[in-house]
Amino acid sequence: QVRLVESGGGLVQAGGSLRVSCAASGRNAESYAVGWFRQAPGKEREFVAAISWNGGNTNYADSAKGRFTISRDNAKNTVDLQMNSLKPEDTAVYYCAATFTYYSSTYSAQLVDYWGKGTPVTVSS
Repeated sequence: QVRLVESGGGLVQAGGSLRVSCAASGRNAESYAVGWFRQAPGKEREFVAAISWNGGNTNYADSAKGRFTISRDNAKNTVDLQMNSLKPEDTAVYYCAATFTYYSSTYSAQLVDYWGKGTPVTVSS
């Protein structure tokens, strides 16, 4: 069992930056790849970014490339998503997601083994 707790969401103006964090705990939590998904009102949950268990591989959705950076610190069991140049369309609840397998391309929410409860991000225009 892996427990994920997100933090750092909030309100930011368009063009601004925000960092959301995921704290992982539980058996072999450091062995899991971790991703971020988001879900806007009325829309399906979509993949944003992922990082392999050792941080050596990362993967981004096209909407995140060049603006978002995912990183992890296994000593602290945390995974961060730094979001820059935010747009109103980035507004969503952001979820931390753990998978035992690292997927090197966009993957479905159905493949996620463990979810956090989410943290809201609102980007005002």
